[in-house]
Amino acid sequence: MKIVKLFDGVYLVDGKLATENIEKRHRVYGEELIHANNTEYRLWNPYRSKLAAAIINKLKTLEIKQGSSVLYIGSATGTTSSHVSDIVGNDGVVYCIEISERNMRQFLNSCENRENMIPILADAGKPEQYSDIVSECDVLYQDISTRNQAEILLRNAKFLKRGGIAYFAIKSQSIDISKSPNEIYNNELKVLEKDFNMLEKIDIEPYEKKHMFAVLRKK
Repeated sequence: MKIVKLFDGVYLVDGKLATENIEKRHRVYGEELIHANNTEYRLWNPYRSKLAAAIINKLKTLEIKQGSSVLYIGSATGTTSSHVSDIVGNDGVVYCIEISERNMRQFLNSCENRENMIPILADAGKPEQYSDIVSECDVLYQDISTRNQAEILLRNAKFLKRGGIAYFAIKSQSIDISKSPNEIYNNELKVLEKDFNMLEKIDIEPYEKKHMFAVLRKK
């Protein structure tokens, strides 16, 4: 079996993307577990994770690493955030913000044996709801379905350290279906240019259509 390290905690296992499972013998979304060299890997499906899709599509900057603190906005049921949990390991922390009570009920099962994941039921548009829980973070990750996506990223940027990295999955169809995706991407990124420097823009098709994955550094 061929194991290739792409980033800290991220591998290709026989050509398939994977993270090392910190919750041995447990799955989060039915993913395949593979054992090699006394290590258990969880295959990471790019059709179910925009971060995985970005990595497959040649993401260059992955500042999520062992020991990182991550504010994850839009954790849903835990697919991508659980892989982020694998990457940061037990010395890191992932603050997981989710507005849907239904998603949170399922997400809590994912967190049960992952002590580095902190589930927070809250509206990401009102970060004051969790300002007494979330500490300064190395990374801000946002993947939400709402019209004011860039505005919400800015509101939560107060938790991101200076020079920290933001990963921003822009869902054009959640913002305005009457405009072209490229126009929407440009408008959203323009909102952020005062506070962030653009590092990468990645098209994540064929895994997700009408999405852009942006990587930004806080000024």
